[in-house]
Amino acid sequence: MENNNQNHENSQNQGQKTPNNTPRERRPNPHRQNNPTQNKSEGQGENRNRPHPNRKPNPNRKPNPNQEVNGNTHDTPTPNGNKKPNPNRDNNQNRNTNNPQGQSKRSGQPNRKPNPNNKPGGKPGGNKNRGRRKNVTTVSDAMRASIEENARVKDATMNPWKQIDMSAKGKIRFTPLGGLGEIGGNMAVLETETTAIIIDVGMSFPDETMHGVDILVPDFSYLHTLKETKDVYIIITHGHEDHIGAMPYLFKELQFPIYATPLALAMIENKFNEHGLSAHTNKFNFVTLRKQYQIGDMKIEWLHNTHSIIDACSLALETPAGTIIHTADFKVDHTPVDNYTMDLQRYAYYGSKGVLCLFSDSTNSHNPGFTKSEKVVGKTFDSLFDLAKGRVIMSTFSSNVHRIFQAMERGVKHGRKICVIGRSMERNVETNRALGFVDIEDKHFIEVHEVPKYAEHEVLIVTTGSQGETMAALNRMATDEHRHIKLKPSDTVIISASAIPGNEASVSGLMNKLIKAGVTVRYKEFGDIHVSGHASQEEQKLILRLIQPKFFLPVHGEYNHIAKHAKTAVECGVDERNILLMSDGDQVEITTKYLKKVKTVKSGKTYIDNQNNMTIENDVVLDRQKLAEDGIVNVVAQIAQSNQKVVGKPVVTSHGLVADKDDKKFAKEIEVLLETMMLNMKPEALKNHRDVENEIRNVVRKHVVRTKKRYPLIIPTIFII
Repeated sequence: MENNNQNHENSQNQGQKTPNNTPRERRPNPHRQNNPTQNKSEGQGENRNRPHPNRKPNPNRKPNPNQEVNGNTHDTPTPNGNKKPNPNRDNNQNRNTNNPQGQSKRSGQPNRKPNPNNKPGGKPGGNKNRGRRKNVTTVSDAMRASIEENARVKDATMNPWKQIDMSAKGKIRFTPLGGLGEIGGNMAVLETETTAIIIDVGMSFPDETMHGVDILVPDFSYLHTLKETKDVYIIITHGHEDHIGAMPYLFKELQFPIYATPLALAMIENKFNEHGLSAHTNKFNFVTLRKQYQIGDMKIEWLHNTHSIIDACSLALETPAGTIIHTADFKVDHTPVDNYTMDLQRYAYYGSKGVLCLFSDSTNSHNPGFTKSEKVVGKTFDSLFDLAKGRVIMSTFSSNVHRIFQAMERGVKHGRKICVIGRSMERNVETNRALGFVDIEDKHFIEVHEVPKYAEHEVLIVTTGSQGETMAALNRMATDEHRHIKLKPSDTVIISASAIPGNEASVSGLMNKLIKAGVTVRYKEFGDIHVSGHASQEEQKLILRLIQPKFFLPVHGEYNHIAKHAKTAVECGVDERNILLMSDGDQVEITTKYLKKVKTVKSGKTYIDNQNNMTIENDVVLDRQKLAEDGIVNVVAQIAQSNQKVVGKPVVTSHGLVADKDDKKFAKEIEVLLETMMLNMKPEALKNHRDVENEIRNVVRKHVVRTKKRYPLIIPTIFII
């Protein structure tokens, strides 16, 4: 091999000297034998032993004691004295001689079977099939045609949206007004030329800086503009608060027909009764699954899905531009509590017809794998009830009917009476019992004043307050303010919910209060005490593969959630150019040919005080925030117009800015500022009372910012005499 490489190298060098247009002259090889029966290995052995004229000797090369010399080998033993000779190894002479009998090179081995492929008269020691694959499939024309047809079918299956009529002239616009950049407050508008449908009207929770605010609802300003030009309808996907919680506040301003499943409408009716809107229940329209409804110029079908509430649905909307699928909140639960699984067949049906655009829930887009079934929580309840020695107090969302039902089932199983506490919890339980979704007999329920009549191990309390709400029943128990229930060290409190983003501090505060009360708290230490109602990555992939849309718009979640969902969609075959990440107020136009943002409409939040169900104006909330963060300064002074001097000493009071011991010093600083300001003020400025107050406000603000680095609320009160 070494010599062959050198010959190859030499031939390359010779080829470089030959001009390109001149054919190279071949010289006869004197070492080539014309004898066809001669073994190739023998000839190669001669060339190997022949010195190359251009080859320089290597002084560092050691001689090989086993090298053949004139066809013979040296019988010199190897330098390694520990290595024993192999008796089965052929001599070098046998490897270089012809084998006319067609035997193997290693025929000297006694256990070696002869190769039947070595036929007499063939190439010595050779196998004509050596280097070839055995049993090679013959690719016929029919097979090739079948492969091409299967590839065509698979391509059509992977891209069913290509069946869409690309000549359709219709266009639709989608405008999220809540639910993007946040968890909750879901609300969006889907418009055609003549029709607008509002998908869900949900609420969200405030953060700790919004003092005195209980809930947030979307800004309805854009809906007022639609009322004048289009037919408007409300479409509800399910009965969670973040999808129906703002309905009463919308109906106080605008009244539109409502389409939803029975449970969602029943829960909306309860809210209307609370707010004095019972007369508007004539706007209700009950829908049936797998049935299309002509609403404006759209055909809408409700598709059953699985979520943490009964009667949850997705939407299939046939519009003039094409078919739209909106998943709403969902997860793919194959073992739901009520045994009604997600209608995947219907999703696949619409996917096979071709879907123009998919709107899909992004809440759990960072979670790998699958979301656990709701049934696992019931098994956890069994374990916790076995461990509990006294009363069990279970708190969860009042709309999580499956969770509530499982807790009640386990309570009955363990011989406990059920006491439901909390206005929203009582209302939802009674509604679901009336509709047949909670099938537990009356004899298992007791009133709150009856709890002391039973032994502690015979009582289960189902209540609200899992998010640490101040006025919720569980928080009032923790602070010993509840009228009937006083916590005991033997009590076990189960919080079967996760903290909504923004509520972490409230939930942590609630936990601290409960532990101080001496009760046993079961929260996150049990892994299956709560499961999400939203799809994880593998479930999102399943829907993406079933639908295979042309365009994709991730919804319902913070920006990082929708961005991650977009990456998942790309992995599932959606063109990255056909995906758009939106924020609340972004209006997107969709046609068969493009997806683009066209404008931004007014959006935001309206602040609600639940104590009186009244709206709180934005400036009030801003003032509260400023008061809480920077404090307040009040300045009361009399000013003589004749000489432009402050009469007497001004009254300066501050709250949340300086300590009480520094009040006199701070008041003196403000007094000096006012005197200096009046000396430099033009006489005609005193004629306008408001100008004087604004000037005082600016002077005091500059001083406070310079000395205290704060921006307090400054209220001057001036009397000009």
